[in-house]
Amino acid sequence: MANFSEVIQSEKPVLVDFHAEWCGPCKMLSPILKEIKDELGDDIKIVKIDVDQNQELAAQYQVRGVPTMILFKNGNQEWKKSGVLPKEEILKLIN
Repeated sequence: MANFSEVIQSEKPVLVDFHAEWCGPCKMLSPILKEIKDELGDDIKIVKIDVDQNQELAAQYQVRGVPTMILFKNGNQEWKKSGVLPKEEILKLIN
């Protein structure tokens, strides 16, 4: 993803979901992220990155397992979590 660095430079929080097609927990996380997007609307950008198709990017951010979420604000990594988290916990971390 050539413009990844541009995407994470946003003033809005950018939640990046590193996932894989074959990953069961990733499929559980998807509807949670959709609810978060529905709730926060334009206040957040959610970007999904397939680790199999973006191995260099995954390596750059030391993604060891999927799903891994990384929150960026103004290009800075605010936090990084692996695994499926409840919606409330993700919202707390975003705010």
